[in-house]
Amino acid sequence: MRRIAGWLPILATVPVLLVGVHGVVAADEHAYVGSQKCKVCHLKEWKSWSETKMAKAFDVLKPGELADKKKAAGLDPTKDYTTDVKCVRCHVTGYGKKGGFTSIEATPGLVGVGCEMCHGAGGTYTQTAHMSLQNKNYKKADLVAVGLTDKITEKLCTGCHNTESPFVGPKYVFDFEARKTQGTHEKSPLKFEH
Repeated sequence: MRRIAGWLPILATVPVLLVGVHGVVAADEHAYVGSQKCKVCHLKEWKSWSETKMAKAFDVLKPGELADKKKAAGLDPTKDYTTDVKCVRCHVTGYGKKGGFTSIEATPGLVGVGCEMCHGAGGTYTQTAHMSLQNKNYKKADLVAVGLTDKITEKLCTGCHNTESPFVGPKYVFDFEARKTQGTHEKSPLKFEH
């Protein structure tokens, strides 16, 4: 009995340590909030993005959409690809990640390739304490620490823009320099220095 009593203080700290470790892990997982949340402060960018192929990427998966291109790629133009995991992961926002797209019924605000696919899941950095009109003096480094993508790189794009796509050939090479100014959104300077 005395032996067990000696271990009680140590055993009592185990739950505290586990909670602490869990908190660190949870802080690294940022939920997706959808492009509508970004629209509130970045209206010009949102409007120009909403007209792009990226914003409408989910529609391509619907039966009858781009029928000629699907047929040329060896796909059935009458098939509904909106639940095909191989396709969906590149046509929605945050598929397979915390708070990301799960289905059109459950997460309709995450259809298409939204802001967070390039800029990172906004569940933390869009909070009032971080990037908000209430905190106009936020620093980019602080936002990066809580989920904002520091720099959009070619690797970020080639997760989907690669030869696994049935619409490109095996010799396809993604031209990052040309594409980073096409098909995304208008770039406006920020009102406040960060």
